[in-house]
Amino acid sequence: MDMFIKVLFLVVFFAIMIGVGIYCRKQATDVNGFVLGNRSVGPWLTAFAFGTSYFSAVIFVGYAGQFGWRFGLASTWIGLGNAFIGSLLAWNVLGRRTRVMTQHLDTATMPDFFFKRYNSKSLKITASIIIFVFLIPYTASLYNGLSRLFGMAFGIPYVYCVIAMALLTCVYVVLGGYMATAINDFIQGIIMLGGIVAVIASVMKINGGLTETIALLSEQTAVLPSGTVFKGAYTSFFGPDIIGLIGVVILTSLGTWGLPQMVQKFYAIKSEKSISTGTIVSTFFAIIVAGGCYFLGGFGRLFGKMSADGVKPEGGYDSVIPTMLEGLSPVIIGIVVILVLSASMSTLSSLVLTSSSVLTIDFIDPVFFGKKAMDEKKKVLCMRIFIVFFIAISAVIAVVQASSPVLFISQMMGVSWGALAGAFLAPFMYGLYMKRVPKAAVWVNFVIGLGISIASFICNLTGVKFASPVLEYFKSPINAGMLAMILGIIITPIITLIAPAKDTERTDKIFECYNKKVTVSSKKSIAEDEPEKEKPAKPKQAKAKTAKAK
Repeated sequence: MDMFIKVLFLVVFFAIMIGVGIYCRKQATDVNGFVLGNRSVGPWLTAFAFGTSYFSAVIFVGYAGQFGWRFGLASTWIGLGNAFIGSLLAWNVLGRRTRVMTQHLDTATMPDFFFKRYNSKSLKITASIIIFVFLIPYTASLYNGLSRLFGMAFGIPYVYCVIAMALLTCVYVVLGGYMATAINDFIQGIIMLGGIVAVIASVMKINGGLTETIALLSEQTAVLPSGTVFKGAYTSFFGPDIIGLIGVVILTSLGTWGLPQMVQKFYAIKSEKSISTGTIVSTFFAIIVAGGCYFLGGFGRLFGKMSADGVKPEGGYDSVIPTMLEGLSPVIIGIVVILVLSASMSTLSSLVLTSSSVLTIDFIDPVFFGKKAMDEKKKVLCMRIFIVFFIAISAVIAVVQASSPVLFISQMMGVSWGALAGAFLAPFMYGLYMKRVPKAAVWVNFVIGLGISIASFICNLTGVKFASPVLEYFKSPINAGMLAMILGIIITPIITLIAPAKDTERTDKIFECYNKKVTVSSKKSIAEDEPEKEKPAKPKQAKAKTAKAK
């Protein structure tokens, strides 16, 4: 009976996902429909697409377990940072301007934006290569954690889990494109919201409730680098390592501003109302899902055992969350499995759609077809082929990495986020606000983002140790990514002041899109008071007739 419940959950879930793909196939006949849903996606679908692409199984199983173990309940700050910096602030700073300018420039991808905004075909091709190289290992990392959960729930080998997830995602993305992804993201987002609340409530009951669980965690001690024993470190406000915590908050929150699969959600927004509603919904979603995941991970030390090295738990960080769930009811475990599948598939669909569209529109078409551009049907067919390719190669990498842990692949996954965000965040954001940003500033950001992230990757791969605490701190892929983003934000305005863009006439025309007059309701804008008009005087003849009538 227990197994029947779990299998039933999976069958219903799979049927809904495929059904949505079939339903949306008529809207995915051209590039605009396949990649952007004809720019007609409503606020709730856009908000959930943004949130579900943001939070994958990597966060629920990997990051929640790792950072919950390191920082305790203070890891909840990561989820709150994701909500207020990665969602609320991102929508307010980027949402409207991205939608307006990308429609004005008629761009569907981030590399195409760089091409038309900065008038550089080489920027477009380089950006497409960066996305291609760094999104594949990021995509492969989404399968992490599924092996333990499926093994615990069904006793199914990891390979079959990966194949099932890859095939299902491939079917509905290939059939329905962005609209199918957005609708399924909404369904998957609902599952994630309900699932994380149910899981937290169930885990807290194990030790007698929230208060008792926190009391038990407060007995845990940490030894600080100075040698001080910190009792209650994992229930303290900022945890035992505030500097490390800040680095994680910045990378995972600010990083979304430069990730192509996240920014692309703003391209498809339908209207002004969609931005207002989407901002609120996506922030609420992030508070519950991200805040809930990291809050749950904060109790990891009550369930996992310390390994011999005295730092990591037995079985690694990915074992923390599954260990918490082992004693729960079959229904809750079934919900967790669907939750993790939803989180993984929503992000996977977004990544492969971004990768295939970028490779087709920004690399294959300009490099191999040149002036004889591909027609709409060929582009859509090419994107569908590359979706299958990206999903297949990511699944192969995930299986290889799990069966024979390859350090290269594991480390590469860690630098993907930092490299992409470090290279793209500043030139994209400033490109929406500042007319004078030169293409040289974009190249500098590409070099900084890739240079720092790759240097961190090499240092960790070779096991280099630095005498300087500062260098040792930034050797971490997370801290390296944070450094790349901050440097880009600081350096870009400096380069703009020193060597501003010269094609001012062209950029002035681009920024005219923000000056277009639109009519809004009084709820959005208060009209200036008009002078009260004098009442027209009644004709004398009328007065005379009136008097006579009296």
